[in-house]
Amino acid sequence: MSGDVAGDSAARYDHYRLYRVELDTEDHVVLFQQLEAKSDSCTFYGHARQPGQQLTIMVSASKVADFEDLLALHAVNGRLLVRNMQQLIDREATTVKPITTDPVELDWQHYYQLETIYAWMDMLSRRYSEFVSIVEIGKSYEGRPIKGVKLSRRPDNKAIVVEGGIHAREWISPATATFLLHELITSEDPTVREIGTAYDWYFFPIVNPDGYRFTFTGDRLWRKNRKPYGLCRGVDLNRNFDSNWGGTGSSDDPCSYDFSGSGSFSEPESIALADFLRANIGPARIRTYIALHSYSQLLMFPYGHTAEKIPNYDDLQLITDRAIEALTAVNGTVYRGGSKHETIYPSSGGSIDWAYRPGGVPVSLTFELRGPPDSTDMFILPADQILPVGRETLAAFVAIVREAARLGYYDDRVKVIGAK
Repeated sequence: MSGDVAGDSAARYDHYRLYRVELDTEDHVVLFQQLEAKSDSCTFYGHARQPGQQLTIMVSASKVADFEDLLALHAVNGRLLVRNMQQLIDREATTVKPITTDPVELDWQHYYQLETIYAWMDMLSRRYSEFVSIVEIGKSYEGRPIKGVKLSRRPDNKAIVVEGGIHAREWISPATATFLLHELITSEDPTVREIGTAYDWYFFPIVNPDGYRFTFTGDRLWRKNRKPYGLCRGVDLNRNFDSNWGGTGSSDDPCSYDFSGSGSFSEPESIALADFLRANIGPARIRTYIALHSYSQLLMFPYGHTAEKIPNYDDLQLITDRAIEALTAVNGTVYRGGSKHETIYPSSGGSIDWAYRPGGVPVSLTFELRGPPDSTDMFILPADQILPVGRETLAAFVAIVREAARLGYYDDRVKVIGAK
């Protein structure tokens, strides 16, 4: 990694180990709930909720012996996934381009910093000025622009919004967003050209620019934005929307990875996205909202906070099934699909849930991109995966749009969800 990136003060994860444990009993659930609450040496990727659950935990080098003793003492089945997390980060760093990279060089074999991606978006708006324009929807906490690109080849199209990079460490999300945008602009494939012409597209590859920047300069595994709250920094922006805000699957602890903020829409980044949707769902006729995350290879729709089925559950399940079929046909990648609550874990305050209702977007979806649920790469997906991920996700996008169109979601008669 070169350029304006991590220095001596950046977080390091030398000899930090990654484990996956199985919670077989209620006692195991309580044990790991207590451990998460009390330990500052164990980083939990998910909360202990119920017997039968698997939990991924990163353990600092100084506490490895204690952690393994805990597993043995309480008869918890655990598996070592990664022996040294820093090795993954160091491997990835060789594929990160410097901040000074000319945007014309942007490709999908490397990871790029915020400044290069923004410069590349500006370049697109100049090169394809007849149908590509820059959309700036607001500023981040640290004053960085939240920048998007609008692709519009003809008037009176329905519109699709693509959100990327809301969780800073999920680098494959902005990389996939830029790949998809580039394909929709430049591809000669008739099916891609069709959806790139028949619909307007709004791409926001990095809606958490402060957090994304910090993953290059301070902590590769940072998730939240960078607004300070007492002793800690950051809000999980995907818990900050006014959809069952503060409910299940979110935290009121500012030091937690899923801290939901001081209130719904307490953060400028979530406000900017919501304001954009409110202002444009009618005039721009936005009918689809797609968020890109990683990892676990899932395609999901609302809601995260309840098992109650939404009114168009069957339609969204059908759209999801068609998208997964198309995606799997490209590289054989296995995905699962369904509502967020039934597919991944309970959560509240998410962007697609709010976009669906009260936002009014009838087709609201979330991708969890590669790797699989038991990935040892986690958020540090090798750069040689970017192109395969991009190509299979593009196939899924084509299927989503075609199936939603077949079901009538882009017809003029469709009433948006939650509309008065």
